[in-house]
Amino acid sequence: MYDLILLDRHEAILREMNEKAGEQEVAAYVAFGVASLDRDPWSNAPRRRFVSHEVIPIAPEDHVSSSARHITWLTRGLIRELSRLSAEKLILGIFHTHPGGAAVFSEQDDRNEAELFRAVANRNASEAQLVSLLFGADGTIAGRVWRGSGAVSPVSRILITGAHVRLQDQANIPGGDAEAIWDRQTRLFGAAFNHTIHNLRIGVIGGGGTGSAVALLLARLGAGHMALVDPDPIEMTNLNRVYGSRRADAEAGIRKVEILAREIDLAGLETQVLTIPAWVGWDSVRNVLKSCDVIFGCTDDHDGRLLLNRLAYFYGIPLIDVGLRMRPAQPPVPYNIVARVSTALPGHSCLLCRGLINPQRASEENLARSNPAEYELRKAEAYVEGGGDPAPAVVTFTTEAAAMAVNELIQGITNFRERPGMTPGRFRQFELGRDRSVAPAPRAGCRICDNPKDWGRADVEPFLHRINT
Repeated sequence: MYDLILLDRHEAILREMNEKAGEQEVAAYVAFGVASLDRDPWSNAPRRRFVSHEVIPIAPEDHVSSSARHITWLTRGLIRELSRLSAEKLILGIFHTHPGGAAVFSEQDDRNEAELFRAVANRNASEAQLVSLLFGADGTIAGRVWRGSGAVSPVSRILITGAHVRLQDQANIPGGDAEAIWDRQTRLFGAAFNHTIHNLRIGVIGGGGTGSAVALLLARLGAGHMALVDPDPIEMTNLNRVYGSRRADAEAGIRKVEILAREIDLAGLETQVLTIPAWVGWDSVRNVLKSCDVIFGCTDDHDGRLLLNRLAYFYGIPLIDVGLRMRPAQPPVPYNIVARVSTALPGHSCLLCRGLINPQRASEENLARSNPAEYELRKAEAYVEGGGDPAPAVVTFTTEAAAMAVNELIQGITNFRERPGMTPGRFRQFELGRDRSVAPAPRAGCRICDNPKDWGRADVEPFLHRINT
């Protein structure tokens, strides 16, 4: 099975090319990274996802002719790009339009692409792949993959991600009495919102105060596929804020992800839930992360947040990160209670540039997991900070932060706010009753968000170019 993520910045470039061409067909090359899943966690079948990395215009001197029904260009540029992309372990794609018709591949497209694929196969033999994207006059997109000896497979779903989240394939529609269940939100956002949220594969990392609320809010919205990742069992000190948890769960040491899955299942809202009782950075979790369309970061783990931050840019999977700071009043200093929702994605500055990840803390957390004895030794010698007292936590504030985060996804799908797209950063200062939005610029030279060379690269070695994970 094949699916494809088209970064919204790349889609915008292709749409602009289409508009400038008017009633004539237009074409370009697109470089793709590849995310390979030997076993997709949602279907248990192999899946390969292509992620757009770069749009490469066809050189003007290579353009031969074009009309409303054809475009012809010289392929010498294709040969040059094949050599470069092969060295970078990227896949070549071609894009063209049908300005007066639907996004349906024609017999002429079949012949032209077969010829282009032969050029690809002459260089890469049995490993040859060619991705084809077609934009129709109505704005829809079709995709297919040429491979091996010339076999062609459709791209089953195309997801456009970035500050916006749009799903091209919405064939899987909630069944049964779904129309009645989501009638009230349909009256606001329309049926298309329900279809999108039902078909998205959403990861929720962390099952604590914010993560549990995020998961249950998503289920009530009609999310059809949810992966819950958290290694910890519920404890007595969690009962004041973790939704669905009971005293008996804490006494039995039930894991947070199992509690949330139980509550979602009891609601009977057709949500497929994957429970992963593991730390987000373990190898066993990678396939789940790579298979997601959107991820909510609901953890105070700096090393885990560091990984999710990189994942958002390498795989084009938007990260909606949630944080809370609660400080008790110490007169004359008043309460300080702030909720934060930050989106990390290509085009927004990353969490590192915003000072939301402490690299030293991340390194210490990594050491505590990989070498507990060495960590304890360094803590005793004051080379690492150690745990410290637990932070305050109040359910009303964690719930409101979770609602802010889920509303950010709704904004990405619907554009219900005046400004389009998800906001880079949103803060709610409870003691002042004040909200503010920020859009900080990337730090000059940041290798994650100020340089697109890794955006959409997908699978690389080592994973996300991280070392010692």
